[in-house]
Amino acid sequence: MGTAKIRLFARLADLAGTREAEVELGEGLTAAGVFDVLMQRYPSLTGFDAIVRFAVNSEYVPASHPVRDGDEVALIPPVSGGSVLIEVTADELDPGRVVEHVRRDDAGAVALFYGIVRDHNQGRKVLHLEYDAYPAMATSVMQRIADEIEERFNIAQTAIQHRTGRLEIGETSLLVAVSSAHRGEAFEACHALVNRFKEEVPIWKKEVYEGGEEWIEGDHSPPDA
Repeated sequence: MGTAKIRLFARLADLAGTREAEVELGEGLTAAGVFDVLMQRYPSLTGFDAIVRFAVNSEYVPASHPVRDGDEVALIPPVSGGSVLIEVTADELDPGRVVEHVRRDDAGAVALFYGIVRDHNQGRKVLHLEYDAYPAMATSVMQRIADEIEERFNIAQTAIQHRTGRLEIGETSLLVAVSSAHRGEAFEACHALVNRFKEEVPIWKKEVYEGGEEWIEGDHSPPDA
């Protein structure tokens, strides 16, 4: 079924004791599956699956991306100088990952917001939602908002994830996590960040309900949760 070349960087390379490896590809192996194989080979990598990002052939990809014969898979730890995890993705969101990203020994509080697709809005039964986004601009705006919120509330770290595509009732559309020395700052910062997100980030929501559908825009666009 072929092989893939794996590249490791920074702390991951130190822990594995190598900067390159090769993995035999099984049926339907994904980028996340590659990391699972490496954790078995190099147990010191265990636990880093919550924070590592993946690139295939020099392009960032989701964890579910299939790996094919001859691909080069890069394992990307959090980059220097950046405390914010920012993602707009079609993949299922991972609350454990965002919480672990913001946890710090000097932060006594972590606040986590879930935006959940609910089954009703404006007196009508909602069937599902569809999210569209301008990803490059969305991540840039998310980064700016996070930087401003961190400075305003003395936040240690921030993480934001938003889904795109079709979401069913009960699925998570937005995750926002912040850590701070004290719970008051964490609660206030999380609340402020979600409000700013709703006002400024170029992500749009179509509501599909019994009898029709509508893009929810402007002041009548309520929070999902």
